[in-house]
Amino acid sequence: MRNISATYRKFLFFLVKFTIVITSFYFIYVHTIHNDAIPIKDFIFQIEKIVATDYNVLLYIFLFTFFNWFFEILKWQNLVSVLQKISFMQALKQSFGSHTASLFTPNRIGEYGAKSLYFKKNNRKKIVLLNLLSNISQMSVTVLFGSLGLLYLWLHFNWSFPVFRFREFIYFLVLFLVFVFGGKELLSKKIRGFYWNKIIKFIKSIPIKISVLTLVYSIVRYLIFSHQFYFLLRLFQVEVNYQTVMLLIFAMYLIASIIPSLPMFDFLIKGSVAVFVFHFISVNELIVVTITTIMWLFNFALPAIIGSYFVLNFKFSESK
Repeated sequence: MRNISATYRKFLFFLVKFTIVITSFYFIYVHTIHNDAIPIKDFIFQIEKIVATDYNVLLYIFLFTFFNWFFEILKWQNLVSVLQKISFMQALKQSFGSHTASLFTPNRIGEYGAKSLYFKKNNRKKIVLLNLLSNISQMSVTVLFGSLGLLYLWLHFNWSFPVFRFREFIYFLVLFLVFVFGGKELLSKKIRGFYWNKIIKFIKSIPIKISVLTLVYSIVRYLIFSHQFYFLLRLFQVEVNYQTVMLLIFAMYLIASIIPSLPMFDFLIKGSVAVFVFHFISVNELIVVTITTIMWLFNFALPAIIGSYFVLNFKFSESK
């Protein structure tokens, strides 16, 4: 009976992995070949235009993607060292595999569970927290640079922030502060398996060097994919000064990041936001949609395809 049960669990686990990979490929195919935002013929025509000027263009775009993920992997390897030392290759497997596994979960929440499966049971909650800190670090950088972009929009294009949204943010901030500083009784409560006082203690135990490195890697990543977008705008001969374009890119990433969505629809969100932001400087809508699609293919779809290999080869052990 035990053998039958073990065989059944293995088969079920393989089925889950296979479903994740097949569905990933399906969605990538659909959003590439049957993209509602831009017909495939128009997309190919736009690509041909930039490749015709320099055949190395695709290599340059790929290099941006390579270094984007290179620093993401370094960031994860750095953070995990709080619990155990892992090789760059192990960090790569965990980063790409969890990226693929999070494809169908809101705001990439599946990434947390996927990464934790690579570690022993007694460390899984800490891995979830480390992944949260990694994302908070990246989001903090997005907010920092994005705020400069929003300020630029407000000062130079008279774009006003939606007041009700701003009020909601203030209410949330006040409630958060009350919650955090509400006393020992509140901090000792258990929420979804986590004690707040233990969380704070764990965060405080992280060496300052690791925290600083995490932030540095987040900044480097942000500047890489922001400049990838800028590079593509230049390829499509968008003639606007560097400062203006970068500030608009910063604003675009911040606005897109606060809109809840499934990762597989990320390019639709960013595409819509990019069209809105770049209409202030009259950039052709087709060019903007083409660029956001290229960014999605290189920074999201390609890593998801690579990650599917690690998902299929992942071996789950309950004794971990």
